[in-house]
Amino acid sequence: MPSAFLLDLDGTLYTEGGPIPGAVEVLASMRGSTPFRCVTNTSSRSRAAILERLHRYGFDIGADDVFTAVLAGAGAARSQGATRLAPFVAEAALPDLQEFELGGGTSGRPLSTSPDAVLIGDLGDRWTYALMQEAFRYLMDGALFIALSRDRYWMRRDGLALDAGPFVVGLEYATGATATIAGKPSPEFFHGAVRSLGVGPEADVVMIGDDIWTDIQGAQRAGYQGWLVQTGKYRADKVAESGVVPERTLPSVAELLA
Repeated sequence: MPSAFLLDLDGTLYTEGGPIPGAVEVLASMRGSTPFRCVTNTSSRSRAAILERLHRYGFDIGADDVFTAVLAGAGAARSQGATRLAPFVAEAALPDLQEFELGGGTSGRPLSTSPDAVLIGDLGDRWTYALMQEAFRYLMDGALFIALSRDRYWMRRDGLALDAGPFVVGLEYATGATATIAGKPSPEFFHGAVRSLGVGPEADVVMIGDDIWTDIQGAQRAGYQGWLVQTGKYRADKVAESGVVPERTLPSVAELLA
């Protein structure tokens, strides 16, 4: 049995339709015996809102159990000395960025001066040419470029949908800048989540997720095992094309109860 687990949320523990069968029981079985963190690139809501959703689905989980890309993005901005932030994330995620002077983007507030950093997350249908143009101008004027993820797509109720990655890459191409990735698959994101568990560097840590690149390849490059679940956005053809080989492939996270 591994020393600790990192578990993806959307597509691994739940979908828009509710919890993955057996997922609630899996986390309950880990409680008090095996350290774990739920790690997510979700940037459409705050950690408090993510917790509310988990509780509504029946998960027994606390704030310290959830490690998010939005909070990691705040940490990346803080570490680079940014105080003025132009957020391009859903309004529901803004409460996790209140330590900064927010302006422009989706903040609903005017900027008093140019932002120190631009924070790009998943806006889904909210993306417009005007928002991309605004972010482009800030970056061309020298703002730091922080992206919460480079995820290609995710599984919503009506099928696969574009995630933040295509918009991040578009801005990189237009500006010539390379984004600092705050969430998965950044090694620092994985290392930060593991440090929060309090386990030693020799610990056998496993990441469980449905994204072959972000979850599995990202974890492996950070020095951890990657176990792929065949739920959420999982597609056998994309796994084969990726060339990434998970240490294990599970029908679902419920397999951990076997």
